[in-house]
Amino acid sequence: MTAAGSNRDGTADQDELARAFEAERPRLLNVAYATTGSLAEAEDCVQEAWLRLRRLDDPAGIRDLRAWLTTAVGRLALDALGSARVRRERYVGPWLPEPLVKEVDDPADRVTLDESVSMALLVVLERLSPAERTAFLLHDVFGLSFGEVAEVVGRSPGAVRQLASRARQHVEQGLPRFPPTYTEQRRVVAAFVAACRDGDLEGLVSVLDPDVTWRGDGGGKVSALRHVERGAANVARRLLAYARIPVDAVRIVEINGAPGLVMRDVGGVLSVVAFTVDGGRITELDVIRNPDKLSAVSF
Repeated sequence: MTAAGSNRDGTADQDELARAFEAERPRLLNVAYATTGSLAEAEDCVQEAWLRLRRLDDPAGIRDLRAWLTTAVGRLALDALGSARVRRERYVGPWLPEPLVKEVDDPADRVTLDESVSMALLVVLERLSPAERTAFLLHDVFGLSFGEVAEVVGRSPGAVRQLASRARQHVEQGLPRFPPTYTEQRRVVAAFVAACRDGDLEGLVSVLDPDVTWRGDGGGKVSALRHVERGAANVARRLLAYARIPVDAVRIVEINGAPGLVMRDVGGVLSVVAFTVDGGRITELDVIRNPDKLSAVSF
């Protein structure tokens, strides 16, 4: 894709440039969101890339607009991630990415992130250094060359290749070995809800992996787990120690492309529950309760 060509009518040039940019916007949001884990920061990065594009003296001189924009957004997102990591050192309790929630029956043309930016992947990416995360995402997920990624992270192409390789190993180890289909995950989520609602300890343990991990993110704003809980029996007992889920207080939705839950507890606090399922059982349970991350979620 090339940038808008020259035209005596400057307005027409700007209109063409704007159309080309808007065509790339969903992909650019994916890049920035996957890098930062925050939709608000992703939108800021994409907007800043647009402003930088408009300030160029000759945008028509860009040979590959998609690559230029991806590189620009990648660099902005990497900078934002560095600042965010400093803030997260003071974060209260576990930090989880901002979830992207949509109704299962939303129109097909609604702009959403693709399946490559799943909650499971975002959680794994948090274990990587910013440079490893950026190298993996830009090369493996979004298709930039090692040379182009090198411009973003400020390393040589050979160093970027090594960063991506190390990151790839971590990602492969952290993602499900036997990922479910959409239908399978929805069935597991429904079984989880039924067991919690009925207070069925045995049924709940049966849908949890023996080494299941439960994380909660309240950000110090609302009550949430302060430490990670592990183990099927332990997690099941702690889940059932809370009040049973009323019929009208939970709804199955899509979270980053996979079935999950939106619910309100007895105190009215909103929660989004994302599941990682492997081999037919829940291996990770991520509960986001920080209201700052749920402002776009309706119930």
